[in-house]
Amino acid sequence: MSTLLTEISAEIGPAHVLTGADMAPFVHDWTGVYTSTPVAVVQPANTAEAAFVMQRAFASGTPVVPVSGNTGLAGGAVARDALMISLARMNRLREIRPDARIAIVEAGVVLANIHQAAEAHDLVFPLMFGARGSAMIGGALSTNAGGSNVLRYGNTRALCLGLEVVLPNGEILNIMSQLHKDNTGYDLKDLFIGAEGTLGLITAATLKLFPRPKAYATAMVATPDLDSALTLLNHLQELSGGAVEAFEYMPTSYIQRHLDHFPQARAPFAERYDVNILVEIGATAPAAATATQDGRIPIQSQLEEALSSHLQSGLILDAVIAQSEAQRSEIWARREAAAEITLGAVPIINTDVSLPLDQIASFLTRCEAATARLDPAAGTMAIAHLGDGNVHFTVTPSRDAPDLSSAIVEAMEEILTDLGGSFSAEHGIGLTKRPSMARCKDPVALSVMRQIKTALDPKGIMNPGKVLPD
Repeated sequence: MSTLLTEISAEIGPAHVLTGADMAPFVHDWTGVYTSTPVAVVQPANTAEAAFVMQRAFASGTPVVPVSGNTGLAGGAVARDALMISLARMNRLREIRPDARIAIVEAGVVLANIHQAAEAHDLVFPLMFGARGSAMIGGALSTNAGGSNVLRYGNTRALCLGLEVVLPNGEILNIMSQLHKDNTGYDLKDLFIGAEGTLGLITAATLKLFPRPKAYATAMVATPDLDSALTLLNHLQELSGGAVEAFEYMPTSYIQRHLDHFPQARAPFAERYDVNILVEIGATAPAAATATQDGRIPIQSQLEEALSSHLQSGLILDAVIAQSEAQRSEIWARREAAAEITLGAVPIINTDVSLPLDQIASFLTRCEAATARLDPAAGTMAIAHLGDGNVHFTVTPSRDAPDLSSAIVEAMEEILTDLGGSFSAEHGIGLTKRPSMARCKDPVALSVMRQIKTALDPKGIMNPGKVLPD
């Protein structure tokens, strides 16, 4: 190992090969659940240096774990007796081409910096989640991250046109397409997006940009139940021509947890409701976004009129529409605090599931019942990207017992299978969900995945122990 580190130091500079106490920022993941013990953390500055590191690691059979912003929630960047490759220095925005609506970026660019660069051209890169100030695009691509705007724009995979990838043997795969149509064989980029660094090292990407909404209509809405909320979503999609950007579910338990955690925060309504929805519509057309003579923004007036009508019909119980950017920010702050207020408890079962939209209510009811049966003293809380069917159902068991946690998770898996859902939506598999992969994933699909892994990574050095079960 010392020979390998000497070779790498000579190529990329000793200051960029971290060992000992210098590795402290990489030892613990964001959740605090996992601890890494890397032999070193190397930080290449460009693709050629990353390829050199991979060549030498491959030649010596040294395991490699890529790490980006280290904000993952599933243990996907845990390194044990492995070389950790940090892409933090590969942080160049290579090119923004507003007419083509693309951004060419390196994998270490922080998500918020892509947002700022796009906004300078009145465009948006619509991948939005709470950790955007530290999460890097390489990690988002590797996990096929989601967030709050998937409803309108899709997951990370839908936002990427091309990739640059260093393969396990150090070869550079250049599939940095800028094309929306390229029907030339297998779509290789989709192999690496969502693979969590088990097939190669993503070093750069071509990303799609979109027109920046000229106005937003944002509101908190209370509905009698989730079925009513979905009826409201469908109506607003029809009314806006598919411009609903976010439709986020926060039950009363979440609202109370938020108020407990942030005493200075305000409740969304004067009364307490079981079902609270954050809805946001983005208007790109000038006719919907330009203030009229009376100072009203048409998209906001449209939402107000729709909610007023549904209030009279009983489809909704209450609504508060943001009248300023400050009020909009307050609404979003409530939702984006989710990770902070849900992941502090120990022990915790943090799930990331996906369901058909009309099965979410059934899933939550059945999971509550199953949890109460297995552990009557357990705490539960849910929050959901309701518009795309992604539910985060969190359980705090009454005792730290692996057999109890496994029983609760397996009960959820059984319910998911029955309802046509998936045990993983946007956080990736990492270490946390490998048992679920073994129990729930189609055996033929797992076999195909293993064949792909062996073909691209014959020595098994790329992020070993992640995603695929033994």
